[in-house]
Amino acid sequence: MNNKQNTIAKLDSDSLSLRPLSLWQITWRRLFHRKSALIGLGILGLLVLIALTAQWIAPYDPYNVLIGKEDVVRRQKPCIHLLGCPEDQPQHIMGIDGNVRDEFSRLLYGARLSLMIGFSTVTFAIIIGTVLGALGGYFGGWVDTVIMRTMDVLLAFPSLLLAIAIVTVLGPGLINALLAISIVSIPAYARVVRVSVLSVREMDYVSATRALGGSDMYIIFRRILPNALTPLIVQGTLGIATAILDAAALSFLGLGAQPPTPEWGSMLGAERNQVFTAPHLVFFPGFAIMLTVLSFNLLGDGLRDALDPRLAHMSG
Repeated sequence: MNNKQNTIAKLDSDSLSLRPLSLWQITWRRLFHRKSALIGLGILGLLVLIALTAQWIAPYDPYNVLIGKEDVVRRQKPCIHLLGCPEDQPQHIMGIDGNVRDEFSRLLYGARLSLMIGFSTVTFAIIIGTVLGALGGYFGGWVDTVIMRTMDVLLAFPSLLLAIAIVTVLGPGLINALLAISIVSIPAYARVVRVSVLSVREMDYVSATRALGGSDMYIIFRRILPNALTPLIVQGTLGIATAILDAAALSFLGLGAQPPTPEWGSMLGAERNQVFTAPHLVFFPGFAIMLTVLSFNLLGDGLRDALDPRLAHMSG
């Protein structure tokens, strides 16, 4: 009897071990075999860690003006004791900005704001774009025509110029900049979802659900969209990088985050005329923007390859 039970248990364990992997398990395995995606994921993880711990690792308050508190001057060069800076001088790893604030502390807090901008704008754009694209792709006819022609009108304008126009109408500020970036990002997600819905809506399981009396909203949100999210994930990952760049551009022009908010684009804009006299104040925020955008692009490319079996096969 015990031998029979042991045999059954072994067969059960063997069947579990032979159970096919889910799509997401396969995707993660493919993703971790791509060095570029791992590099992007590592950089992004470091940035998220910095954003979460900025208040503990930043040596100074990013809004704190050091006049009268330390022996520093405007746009002072970086001072690092380990690299030979005199011990009697206060250490400022990335120097002092034009308003006599610690550049390193402001850069750390800027990571928090930039990531928040990227994730919040893309989340809003994905929600609205997904709903519009799903409705247009599923119902077709005049519903599809109205939605997609509206998206075409928005796509006819360069995204950054349209965002500038929207912020100009609404007024400068971080919230208005986030709203503008979200609006100009919606058409891309709507088109991606529409194409996916068009390819999925005629599947047999959708027809079966419709024949069993499933409502249109149930079919869209419970049957079609869960199977049409793959390209949306890739588009969203790459879209975060674009949103961060657009937000930095708006802040650089004075239309986004307003001083003294520690935002990388506004930090660049404030010191853009000092590129030769104080290059460190331009280099560090610019490098932070470049590194963040690079991490999302590498991760997005890796996700695209991992989620597309054809690309995965071609890449080896």
